[in-house]
Formats: sequence, structure tokens, C-alpha cells
Amino acid sequence: MWGWTRVGGSGVPGLDCHPPWDVSAVPLQHGGMHLQHHSTPPAADIPCSAYRSSWSNPRIEWKFQKGSSLVLFYYGGELTEPYKNRVQFSPTTIHFNTVTREDTGKYICEVVGDGSHIAKSEVNLIVQVPPSKPVAHVPTSATIGSKAVLRCTETDGSPPPTFRWYKDSMLMPTNPKTSLTFRNSSYTLDPVTGELIFEPLSGFDTGDYYCEAMNNVGSPQKSDQCLGCHWVLRVGTRRTLGSVTSSNTLAFSSTTGKKVIYSQPSHRSEVSTGWDGWVVTVPRGCVTSWRGV
Repeated sequence: MWGWTRVGGSGVPGLDCHPPWDVSAVPLQHGGMHLQHHSTPPAADIPCSAYRSSWSNPRIEWKFQKGSSLVLFYYGGELTEPYKNRVQFSPTTIHFNTVTREDTGKYICEVVGDGSHIAKSEVNLIVQVPPSKPVAHVPTSATIGSKAVLRCTETDGSPPPTFRWYKDSMLMPTNPKTSLTFRNSSYTLDPVTGELIFEPLSGFDTGDYYCEAMNNVGSPQKSDQCLGCHWVLRVGTRRTLGSVTSSNTLAFSSTTGKKVIYSQPSHRSEVSTGWDGWVVTVPRGCVTSWRGV
């Protein structure tokens, strides 16, 4: 049995949960409000510390605030939708049978007693969810000397995860100029958005890339890698006629002095290049590894 962390000389109403969830609350007095911050297990009790048992027949209302949105949670003696089937009410507590990341937000309990007595308490609820496997989005085309953007996305983690990128299994620093390995590359890496931007793209940037999502809840998660079926983007001068089955075709050409890299789906049985270049076939589904020149 885990419970609230007691801070100072006053106790905080109990919270029941089970390991391994990290649960803590820090009571603060601010402008007459009782503010509490905690993380929750799959089921959680949120106390209404504003409740006064000495008040005769008090009226209790709960509100839920998420960003700029404020909705009634419990009003007129009834739970509102969509909480009816998963929340239980008592004068001192609301009990969630299950919680999701969408339940993260501020819960406001307002108690009105006789003689216009009003008490209010707030609980900032943080539902912690480990990140799921992220997806690395790679460009379908890239030109040497131009801008190329790779994105890493993840939709389940709470709080939202931060991101890291790896090239050939080596962690990429946010500033390439701080690393002897990456100092010849010109890129920016935003850990918050997960964007890896090459500007300009150069031959040094050839490699296998994947990303990682983390939020200090559970283990970091890496995007998929297609071992043996990487996106291999290289520029060549060999004239090639190739046989292609149902797959993605990566073609590279030299036109007007620029080296252009692009990919396109193909259902043809034969591919013939009308220019000096290479044709590389990649099995479908290999969308998270990328080589650029």
C-alpha cells in the first residue's frame, strides 16, 4: 500500500495504489486554495480536501480543467459523461476505476455550505504512461545541398516524451559541432519535437538512422529498424537495367549538375533507367531507416 507523501506538519488524505507506480503529493497553501500534485496508478482516488463534515448538507461540485477547457465533472448530485461508467463519487473522494493519459489535468472540488460558506480545493493530476514504439518519418526525396527533414513521432506517452536520434547506432548530439564524429555535418536536432533537419544535406550524412522516445516512465523505446533492408540512397554513374517485383524503387540521377534522390512505389516487373544511375529495390515496410548523400 502506497500513500501520499507527508510534507510539513499537516497530513494529506490517503491515496491507495499499488507499485510500481510512483505516487506522491505535495500540499501547498496558495490564496486559500489547497493545491496537490501527484502521479497516478491505473486506478486512483482524488480527495476533496475542501469537504467539511461539520457543514450541514453541503453542495459539492467537481470541475475538470485541461488547458483552457473547463467542464463540469460532478454536478447536481450526478456524474457527467463520460465519467459515469468509470468513476465513483463520495463526499470526500472521487474514485477512478481506470485512468488514461486523457485524464491528466486539474480537478477542482467546490463545496458550498449553509450561510454561503464556500471551500475549494484543486488537484493537478498527472497520469504517467510509458512511451510506445516511436515512428521515424523519412523524406521520399532529398537533393544534395538542400534541406532534408526527418521526424520522430510517438502518441501514447504521458508526459509527452523527448526524442533522440542515432546514426549507425551512434547517439547524435543536439549540436554536431561539439562532436568529432559529427562535426562535418550540418543539422539541427530538436529533442522536444523530434525533428532532425539537415541543411544543407551532404555526403557525410549517409547512414542508417533511427530514433528513440523517452519520458522517464518505463524504458526508452526505439523506432523499428529493417535490418538487411535499409533505405540505401547513393549516387552512382552505372547504367542499370533491373528486375523489380512489388517493392519500393529508389532511383538516383544526375540532372543539371545536381544529384537528386527520390523514391517511388512500383508494381512493374521491369525497370529500365534512361540515365546513368543505380536502381535499388527495397522490400515494403522499411520506412524507418534512411541513407542520404
